[in-house]
Amino acid sequence: MRIVVLAGGIGGARFLAGVRAFAAAGGHEVTAIVNTGDDVTLHGVRICPDLDSVMYALGGGADPERGWGRAGETWAVRDELAAYGAEPTWFGLGDRDLATHLVRTRMLAAGYPLSAVTEALCARWQPGIRLLPATDDRMETHVVATVDGEAAPRALHFQEWWVRYHAEPPAQRFVFVDADQAKPAAGVLDALAAADVVLLAPSNPVVSIGPILAVPGLRDALVAGTAPVAGIAPIIGGAPVRGMADKCLTAIGVEVSAAGVGRMFGAAGDGGLLSGWLVDPVDAATTVPGVRVLARPLLMTDEAETAAIVTDAIGLARG
Repeated sequence: MRIVVLAGGIGGARFLAGVRAFAAAGGHEVTAIVNTGDDVTLHGVRICPDLDSVMYALGGGADPERGWGRAGETWAVRDELAAYGAEPTWFGLGDRDLATHLVRTRMLAAGYPLSAVTEALCARWQPGIRLLPATDDRMETHVVATVDGEAAPRALHFQEWWVRYHAEPPAQRFVFVDADQAKPAAGVLDALAAADVVLLAPSNPVVSIGPILAVPGLRDALVAGTAPVAGIAPIIGGAPVRGMADKCLTAIGVEVSAAGVGRMFGAAGDGGLLSGWLVDPVDAATTVPGVRVLARPLLMTDEAETAAIVTDAIGLARG
């Protein structure tokens, strides 16, 4: 069976560990299409937070306490940049992590597409699944918000809103910059066309899954494809397990609930995506028109439990 997962962020990385365990037990193939809307250039290097979070987590190099970045990280370069007063000081580049960004930036400057760069980086980390960026083109998520009592709202890169301001300025809207000029990365449409099932990870539906679906042609491929799609609700009991999905959903006028997110994605056959939608037992009364809904515990407490969630999601998708 060929499984494709749309994912981003730490939640997506944890979910993919369960998908990999499920696939290894059954001899299945897994391709992850990963959000690139968080990507940013700082201090002259190109940073891909979601791709790196997944790569490090599956490759055994992630910091287990922070949940992001490298284990055993040191911060000499960050401290030296701060000593020079080099902005931005709100985004810390770890020394080990910086090596990844330097290699990526050099390869991009040499003309390699991001998908090829990601493949080269994964040759070291051996994540056990195929990682593809949603697009090889520049596409960044910006947040329109009013900051520090300013008279008018302005656009911030998502990283500045999230890391510098801790998502405290209420978002008015999200803009996927240059999305209209992007196209799916090499291998993405082929992976979707060959998929037997597609899973939407319990990642932030607005700023992790949303930018993936904003790449022209990608959502259409899902809607027109033959592979059933199942999603795992990122909201439990009216709140995200972690992160700021509640603030993002509120900004775009979507109810902060498992039902609200399910209805946002919509039903397959009716212009939407979902054949199945997994929710936590606390949300067992959830209904999404035209979609099969299954209630089961959704906390990803360990890899085995996450693999069990994947098993149920795939079973639900395939009916």
